[in-house]
Parts: sequence; C-alpha cells; structure tokens
Amino acid sequence: MPLSEKIKELGLEGTQRDEYYAWGLNQIAKAVSFLNNDCKLVHGNVCLASVVVTPTLDWKLHAFDVLSEFDGSNGNATGPMLQYEWLIGSQYKPIELAKSDWVAIRKSPPWAIDSWGLGCLIYELFTGMKLGKTEELRNTASIPKSLLQDYQRLLSSMPSRRMNTAKLLENSEYFQNKLVDTIHFMEILTLKDSVEKDTFFRKLPNLAEQLPRQIVLKKLLPLLASALEFGSAAAPALTALLKMGSWLSAEEFSVKVLPTIVKLFSSNDRAIRVSLLQHIDQFGDSLSAQVVDEQVYSHVATGFSDTSALLRELTLKSMLVLAPKLSQRTISGSLLKYLSKLQVDEEHAIRTNTTILLGNIAIYLNEGTRKRVLINAFTVRALRDTFPPARGAGVMALCATSSYYDVTEIATRILPNVVVLTIDPDSDVRSKSFQAVEQFMQIVKQYHEKTNVGDTTAASTRISSIPENASLLGWAMSSLTIKGKPLEQAPLAPANSGSPLSSTTSNANSVMDSPSIAAVQINSSTDLADQPVPDSPPSTDGWGEIENGIHEEQGSDKDGWDDIEPFEEPKPSPALVNIQAAQKRPVSQPVSQHKAQATSLRPKSTVKVTNDEDDDLWGSIAAPAPKTTTRPLNVKSATALDDDDPWAAIAAPPPTTRAKPLVAGRGRGKPAASKLGAQRINRTSSSGM
Repeated sequence: MPLSEKIKELGLEGTQRDEYYAWGLNQIAKAVSFLNNDCKLVHGNVCLASVVVTPTLDWKLHAFDVLSEFDGSNGNATGPMLQYEWLIGSQYKPIELAKSDWVAIRKSPPWAIDSWGLGCLIYELFTGMKLGKTEELRNTASIPKSLLQDYQRLLSSMPSRRMNTAKLLENSEYFQNKLVDTIHFMEILTLKDSVEKDTFFRKLPNLAEQLPRQIVLKKLLPLLASALEFGSAAAPALTALLKMGSWLSAEEFSVKVLPTIVKLFSSNDRAIRVSLLQHIDQFGDSLSAQVVDEQVYSHVATGFSDTSALLRELTLKSMLVLAPKLSQRTISGSLLKYLSKLQVDEEHAIRTNTTILLGNIAIYLNEGTRKRVLINAFTVRALRDTFPPARGAGVMALCATSSYYDVTEIATRILPNVVVLTIDPDSDVRSKSFQAVEQFMQIVKQYHEKTNVGDTTAASTRISSIPENASLLGWAMSSLTIKGKPLEQAPLAPANSGSPLSSTTSNANSVMDSPSIAAVQINSSTDLADQPVPDSPPSTDGWGEIENGIHEEQGSDKDGWDDIEPFEEPKPSPALVNIQAAQKRPVSQPVSQHKAQATSLRPKSTVKVTNDEDDDLWGSIAAPAPKTTTRPLNVKSATALDDDDPWAAIAAPPPTTRAKPLVAGRGRGKPAASKLGAQRINRTSSSGM
C-alpha cells in the first residue's frame, strides 16, 4: 500500500507516530545506502510517492524507473547519467540536476542526488503534505528537533557536503528508540547469546504495551512466532507471544498464534514445555478437540512420567483444560492410566491434586468408566492416604460426584469408608467427613421416603442433594516448591507394601473386610454387571497394570480400580454345596427311620447345637419355608425341631406333588465335612434314605 494511504489508515500520533516514522525512515535509509554505497547505483526519485508499506508494516523503496549506474569514475562520459530524468518532478531535483550539470554530478559523491531526495521524503512525511516547490524545504517547523540537523545536512546546496545515508543511520539519536531497538534485536536474534535473549524476552511483555499496537501485532508478533518455532527464542518469549496474542480476535489468534503453539508442544526443551503448561488456560479454549486429541495430548502426556515433580504437577493440572476435548478412547485407554500412577505418586501434592482432577473430569467419563473408577479411586486410595489434605480431597471429590452413585453404592461402599474418617486425627478431614456423611445420609433418606410413598422407579435412579457438578473443585495444593523449599511431607508407605497406608485407614480396612459388608458389595457388583457396556473400550485405562500397594498382585490383568472387592460371584464352600444338594433331595423314607439311622451313625462326641446357634450360623442360607399346605410325609412340624438333629433347621421342604420312584444311584454323594456345627453322616448305601 502507498505510504501516504497507510499513514492515514494507522492514525498514529505523538510518540508512537515518531517511533514508527523512525523505523520506516531507518528502512528506507538502509535501502538508499545499499544502492549508493554498495551497488554504485542512483535511484534518482526518492520521495513519499516512491515508498510502499507491506502487510507487516515494513517500508519498502520502489519506483526504480529512473535507476541508473553512477559512472563518476568514467572520465570520458559526457551524456546524461540519468536516462529518464524527465520523469522526476522538478520540486524533487537538486540544484545540479535541475541545471543538468552532469559534469558536477559525476564529480559529486554517489549519494548526493538520493540524499537530497531523502530530505524531501522527510519533509513530506512530517508535514503531511506533498512538496509543491523546492523553496518549501526551508520550512522546518514540523521537523523533529532530534532530526533537524541531519535534515539540513541532507539538503546541503553543495553536493559534496551532503550527508551520506549510511552516516545518518549511525549518528542520529532520532533512530534510537524502543521500537527500532526491539525490532532490530528480533532481526538479529540468532546472533545474541542466551543471557541477552533471556533478559530481552523477560522485558518484552511490558515493553509491548508501550509500543504502537498495530506495529506489535503485524510486525513483532510474526517475528516472535517464527523465532519460537525455529528454536532461536528462549522460553520466556512464550509469555510475550501469548500477551500479544490476547490483543487479537479469536479468528486471528487461531491463524497467527495457535499453529506455533501446537508445534511447540513437540519441543524437547523442558523450559518451553513448562511455560506452555503454565499458560495453557490462556489458549486452551482455542484448541479444537481434534487438534488436542491427535496432536497435543500425545506430547503433553510425556510429562506424566517425567522425573521433574513440577512438570508432573503442571501436566496434571493442564488436564482440567484438555480433558473435555479428549475422546473416550483416549481418556479410558491413556489418561486414566497416568492418573492411576499419579494417585500413588511420591509427592503428596500430586496425589492430592490427582483426586481433585478426577472429581472435576468425572462429567466427561462415560457411565461404565465412572462405575469402575470413581468409588475405588476415592475410597480405596484417596481416603486411605497418609497425607491429610489428600484424604480431605477424597471426601470432597465424593461429595462433588454424588450424583453419579446409586443408593446401594452410597450405603455399602461410600458411607462405611467416610464414617471412619469422622475420627480422623486431622480436624479438617473430620469436618469434611461429617459434611459428607450428612449429605449422603440425606440422599439415602430421600430414597427411603420415595420408596415409602410407592415410587418404584426411585430404586433405579440416582438422587442427589446438590446439582450435578455444581462447581469445580479447586486445586488443594499450589506449586510443589516455593523458592526452593519443598513441602513438608509425611513418609509414604512403600508401593509394594500390603499393610494399610496409615493407622487410621486400618480401621477402614477392617470395616471393608467384614463379612457383612463384603456380602453387600458382592450384591452391588452384581448389579453393576447389568449396566450397559461403555462406549470406550473397557479395561484399557491401565488401572490394573501398576503396583498400587493395596491388594493388587503382579501380573494381574484385573482393572486397577477393582483392587478391594472383585466384581465376581463368590464360589460356595464344599460344605454349602453338599447342604444345598441335601435340601433338593426329595424325602422318600419315613422320618423316624431316617432319624434312627442318622442317630445310630452319629458319633458319641457330638456337641449339642441349640436353636440360637443354628439361627446364627445358618440363617443366611436357610431354606425358605414351604408355601404349600400339603401335609408332609411323616415329617415333624417346623416348630418342633429336635435339638438332637442339627440338620432339622435346614431340612428340605416337603414336596408339593406325589413322590416319584427314586432313580437308582440318586442320593449318593461324598460325606460332607464337619463345619459350623454340622455333623458327618456316613451313608453306606442308597437304601439308607
């Protein structure tokens, strides 16, 4: 674009205008100096109309119609040196050219004609008007004082005394300003050492606010992006890049800044990676889901296993921004693997923030993954951590995700673990535990009230006393070190240790391992098996591929979150199998004969079993009472149990139809082992029944 039009478009004033003019004149002076001193050429028509501006706001010299070679060293030359000198406006011609004194021109320095033209350019630039006649050049009111002396030397009436444009660049204090110095530093960045680069880029964010905004966005920003992309800029340059990028519209940011940032994620420079993660909240929303899933995440994920604790923590926190853009396959197959390892990280702060992150990204997990991960991650690991803030984070994460649990899970898996923490040594953990117990008890009460009024659908729905993910959990910990001082941490139990992580959590283990709780958990896991299959590939998140120091063995292919109670039906004991088989056999012999034979075969050392003991030991597997009123075949009433017969309490119910002939060989079996008060009965033949 012609310079005259671009100046009107920019509308710069005051100091910013002078700085931009200084930068432009610096470029034109370099171009003229190159033609005159290096190439021995004469442009011949330097003025405002011969300057154009590029999209990056650089000034370029054009209009080379009159360009000619300076032949001052040729003593035999007599004709015009400028073949098309008639194209030059009379107001722009120096005295010798206006007189066509070619002898004087050839005796003058090569820069004489163009130095005069550069003076005309300065006059038109600062007055804002096109030069009408040569005499107007005497009006110096609008010329900056720092440039006035050089301006007058450029327009000297004697060609030999005119100032060389090369010296103009060296001597003028007018060209020494922040904008010129900044752009000049960026252009020769590869020649600077690391100390100079670091100092420059740390000052650049504040400096950019003082420079003309359009110059920064159209000139400095591309230079900075290119320097970062090709590795010549230091890590602090990213802060300046993002600050400049914040002044762009969303569309321009996606075009000018994002491509560079995406490429920087593949950098091996740890300082660059740390800087990216520290500022990810400034550009994370601009990244598309496809770019994050396919290009960014694979590079970010390397930070999960980095030896630097700071980089692991920053990588963890960045997932709060990136996780919503990841596919279910990536979350289940990769992200959860890394989070499972970080939940047993040696750094207390990382373990705590991993729990907080899981609570915050639970909304992005599918139903099957939530069932498999959340409760185990919060109760099995977080609530049993030796670090009090980690236990508190586990309690708060359970509360924040309460809408994802059904009543059975709350009653059998969550409340038993949270109640234990109401006597935690840490007061903050106790306070949070009481709040959690109240919240989950309220949910159970709501379920109870709904079932009482006949709402049968309540059993299959989740009830929450708070809105789903009403607010994100805040990070519990700040940076891992403050001015080099590490956080005070309690010793962590070894990863391979099978002992509880703390004395407090040992109580939780005893509760979870009790027979009554275990039985309920088995029923709950049976219900989970009926849930729909998750969209993402199951059991690929690696929660079972690490040693978490709880109950997991090496080589186990089970899901790592299922490290407390397996989601499998327990196999009944051999004694229970025999008892159940005995219950299913039809009674074909009189009870008196059976009783007599059993009595004769019973050892004399049999211990008398009371009704109370039978009820206590066998109540959970007792056969249901018969629903028919058919009269039993010589069987005593259920209320008249014989104290001498330990099997009476679990006797098979009477048949509801006529007894069929007993098949030969039926009823044979191995003698049952004597367990839980039951006595061995030795059968010698099938006719004993």
